[in-house]
Amino acid sequence: MSTRKRRFGDRYDGRLLRTLEPYSAIGCFIMKKRNDANNAYMDAIEITEIEKFIRQKRAEGMPGLGMLHIFIAAYIRLVSQMPHLNRFVAGQRVYHHHHVDVVMIVKQDMTSTGVESSIKVRFEKTDTLSDVYRKIDEAVKAVKAQKDGNADVTAKILTKIPRLVVAFFIGLLKLLDYFGLMPKFLIDTSLFHGSLFLSDLGSLGIRPVLHHLYNFGTIPVFLTFGVKRRAYEMQADGSVAERKYIDFTVMVDDRITDGFYLAQCIKYLRSYMRYPHQLEKPPEKVVEDIE
Repeated sequence: MSTRKRRFGDRYDGRLLRTLEPYSAIGCFIMKKRNDANNAYMDAIEITEIEKFIRQKRAEGMPGLGMLHIFIAAYIRLVSQMPHLNRFVAGQRVYHHHHVDVVMIVKQDMTSTGVESSIKVRFEKTDTLSDVYRKIDEAVKAVKAQKDGNADVTAKILTKIPRLVVAFFIGLLKLLDYFGLMPKFLIDTSLFHGSLFLSDLGSLGIRPVLHHLYNFGTIPVFLTFGVKRRAYEMQADGSVAERKYIDFTVMVDDRITDGFYLAQCIKYLRSYMRYPHQLEKPPEKVVEDIE
């Protein structure tokens, strides 16, 4: 969490960036909604070494470790070094998130009728892979034990209210959010306010989708990854080798930074994923965003 004192113009969940380049500030008025600024990227990661690493860590006492934890740990490390990725746009202004909040969907059981619950897990920029594993495990167990999270309970209540009342309530929330006045307890439970929305479609046996960003809330990045696949590739000596890959997609709010910076983020993400041992220790230094 940021140690800076709150200043006029800051929000509960983020601080206003006051030294942005003029083009970045004006871009928020040109692209008013997050869906106007969707920037899509598709890629694949070769996972032979990652799978070896996961098997080793499972044998050492992390039985549920999987690609989900690797993706989240790599993202947290990325944010610690490339802070622009944890920015968000609200009310035509650019802010930097105080926290690193990751939102995910959790099914109670893997059937077509299985109940879906949502979790939002808060991480520190210094968190390691073991921290990610522990926090995710605790959050999943908690939501399965109580069956419904706070956000799920709120959604159920809203479905019992007349449509016009719900529309008015949502409109009021949007207005409060525009001016940074949404109550703390709503931001803390909202699945639309956070740093990253992550979807593990590999658990459903399908390839990743290009998921849109939500206009409501603050989430600037949506990442999905899919089922493992095999590919046969020609080697330099003319032989054919089998490789394993996982495809992933990233949807980013184009207003939070420039294309060159986002390209560097992808390169760092690939490096953290391919060599996950880097994620076992905290970063030597956390890079702070501009004022």
